[in-house]
Amino acid sequence: MANVVVNIFKIPDLRKRILFTLLMLVIYRVGAHIPIPGIDVEALSSYFEQAQTSGMLDFFDLFSGGAFKRFTIFALGIMPYISASIIIDLLKVVFPALERLSKEGHEGYKKISQYTRYGTVFLCAAQSFGLTFWMRSMKTTQGGSVVPDDAGIGFVILAVATITTGTMVLVWLGDIITERGVGNGISLIIMAGIVVRLPSAFNSTMKKIGDMGEPIVGVILIVLFLGVVAASILLTLGQRRIPIQYGKKQTGRSMVQRSAQYIPLRVNAAGVIPIIFAAAIITFPTQIISFAGGTSSGILNKIQFWLSPGQVPYIILYSGLIIFFCFFYTAIRFNPTDIADNLKKYGGFIPGIRPGQNTADYLMSILNKINLSGSIFLAFIAIIPDLILGIWPEQVSAEMAHLMGGTSLLIIVGVALDTLQQIESQLLMRHYDGFMKGARMKGRH
Repeated sequence: MANVVVNIFKIPDLRKRILFTLLMLVIYRVGAHIPIPGIDVEALSSYFEQAQTSGMLDFFDLFSGGAFKRFTIFALGIMPYISASIIIDLLKVVFPALERLSKEGHEGYKKISQYTRYGTVFLCAAQSFGLTFWMRSMKTTQGGSVVPDDAGIGFVILAVATITTGTMVLVWLGDIITERGVGNGISLIIMAGIVVRLPSAFNSTMKKIGDMGEPIVGVILIVLFLGVVAASILLTLGQRRIPIQYGKKQTGRSMVQRSAQYIPLRVNAAGVIPIIFAAAIITFPTQIISFAGGTSSGILNKIQFWLSPGQVPYIILYSGLIIFFCFFYTAIRFNPTDIADNLKKYGGFIPGIRPGQNTADYLMSILNKINLSGSIFLAFIAIIPDLILGIWPEQVSAEMAHLMGGTSLLIIVGVALDTLQQIESQLLMRHYDGFMKGARMKGRH
């Protein structure tokens, strides 16, 4: 490993890319600590120490690297851009013009990217507007206000403009990291916001375990964490390869047999999107009740209780939604009919399967089988934080539990693997040993 790190810094171009990426991530972390002008930072800190928040608030705060609860210029993080991208993907199914545009090469990609940014600005403006009014309603038990009582429409406009600009700056940082750095910039920004919270969460958990005199729990948690990381890597890299053969091709005066290839069907083709969708839907009712200040209705109180993290109905419904969105999103992104038509067009076929509709049906059946196992595995990883908090509620902090499973761990594993593969390809291209030498990593071949 030491030789690999030395080799990285021997290559001028790769060294510049890595240092540039680190510089951009440092700028992101600095901005995550610059508060919105006009708010009382001490009152804000006191409010969140007294308030019991969970659900979508903690979800947004996790993805923003703690900037959401600090109400900084990057309070919304990169999530509005992710949401806009998902909405555009879903709209491609509804509007055929968008689907055709996405297939028009570089110019089509530029147009889709432009529409995504317009959607990001709209979502930022709407979310920051609601966030601003929520800030104005915050009062501490000592009577302090997060936003001065005399703050008028000028504060609202300033806050909305600041938060929206902050998110668009993050989108720009992600783009230039992708262009001039290493890895996918947007993904690296999300991962950086999650990883920076790992040391404090780990220290607080180990301190609790030490104070309670239960070192065996710490050992179990470390082993469990390593096991979940290994499982996440398997889920991220796992794929079913469908062999493809092509007929002979006339080259000059001779017939040449083209080499056999394969179609890689990923076990988890939808990534972390199903978890994001499921978390947003299942926490929406409880957040509405919480923002309304609670209710005296017995039915609504029961709904809020049963849909709270850790409850059995919550875990069952959450798992079911993840499995459903795995199939739903994969069906949107993967079209077996198009693949079958392209194979037929270029003379390819799956051995033992007739070209055309039979090939499409065969691909769909294989996809459904691996999607079922992948979605169940994904649901299991997603509910690990709830299981950990249910077994060790006093020893493990909620922040550490969320970092040991669910969306955060899958994002860290996926982005880290993708970045390592890009660095390794640069090393191998210049005849250096890569990170994965002898590791038989499927993504390398």
